[in-house]
Amino acid sequence: MAEANKPLLIKRYASRRLYNTETSDYVTLEDIAAFIREGREVQIVDLKSGDDLTRQYLLQIIAEHESRGENVLPVDVLTDLVRSYTSQAASVVPQFLQASFEMLRDGQSKAMENMTKANPMATMPGFEAMRAQQEAFFKAMTGGIIPGAGSPEKQGDDLNEIKDQLAALQEKLSKMGK
Repeated sequence: MAEANKPLLIKRYASRRLYNTETSDYVTLEDIAAFIREGREVQIVDLKSGDDLTRQYLLQIIAEHESRGENVLPVDVLTDLVRSYTSQAASVVPQFLQASFEMLRDGQSKAMENMTKANPMATMPGFEAMRAQQEAFFKAMTGGIIPGAGSPEKQGDDLNEIKDQLAALQEKLSKMGK
């Protein structure tokens, strides 16, 4: 059994086939997406050059899901991301997105916790199915799309201001849930 905290190493051969070094077999992008949804970190490297191709393949997985109509990213968000590559905001965007996903993940945990604690709705027919569906939704939304999610380091006044705003929003959401 592999270590849960050690990334799964996938090697890309010259033929562009992807090789799982743990199970010694070839895998597809969909297999890699499934590993990530299960909570595994992956690292994809080019066998010949040793270049890290993880970001490229994660973006390809997202693009394929979006093109199949599994839209998670609204057009406005995609447009803003494109704009951020050519603006001064590019330095803040990665930390902001990471902090936003952390807040979403924390909110998910609290929502799931609140749904199961002495909730009068828990006795309603179909509640458990609804809770499971909501849990699956939250898991799909936060299932490792941003690699290395963890506490971002404080990097300047702008980032601290964004963190304060996110914390205030999270507090408001918590109060709304009570």
